[in-house]
Amino acid sequence: MVPADSGAPILGTMSTIRSRREPPPWRRATVVDVTERSERLTRLTLTGPELEGLDIGLPASSVRLLVPDPGGASLEIPTWTGNEFLRADGGRPPIRTLTPVELDPHEHTLVVEVVLHGEGPLSTWAASGPLGDPVALSGTGRGYSVEHHRDVVLAGDESAIPAIATILRALPPDAVVTVFIESIEPVATVELPPHRGATVRWLERAADERPGAALATAI
Repeated sequence: MVPADSGAPILGTMSTIRSRREPPPWRRATVVDVTERSERLTRLTLTGPELEGLDIGLPASSVRLLVPDPGGASLEIPTWTGNEFLRADGGRPPIRTLTPVELDPHEHTLVVEVVLHGEGPLSTWAASGPLGDPVALSGTGRGYSVEHHRDVVLAGDESAIPAIATILRALPPDAVVTVFIESIEPVATVELPPHRGATVRWLERAADERPGAALATAI
């Protein structure tokens, strides 16, 4: 130990990398259905025996989705290094986080939705028509307990639609809910779960406008 008033430098442990808790194991699955919900939102149904026992937890929970490289022929399950998932060659795999929308535990199927926003590992893959492609899931991450909420504002862009949908399903019937969803023009609306106390506003944002600007104004 070095006395604080000695004038000598105090050496810390900044070079030490703190290990993070290892995420849940990967579960292999296959894309068995691809449905277009709008021009920019695609619904994927995944299935496989390894989905047995999966619990999607609370509304707006999350799962990691590992997608194959272009071509979709094979899928390398990465290794947890203590801080991140890496491939055998040291590269980072194409992993993205999504909200699980629906789970059928008897059929071992899980539904997720992907925004087609242009170039990017997940968006490009989902737009390619990935029927039959192998994928893997890790999760789930915690969501939100909403069963006692009575006055609620839900706001997000198109990527938040799955989370908003799961929260709407879980809110009490007598809750008063205001929903704001920002979408690049032209607005491509989708049907949300019905809730008698919900008012939904779709907000149009120009392609050259700052993301979130319409949401901030409305809120």
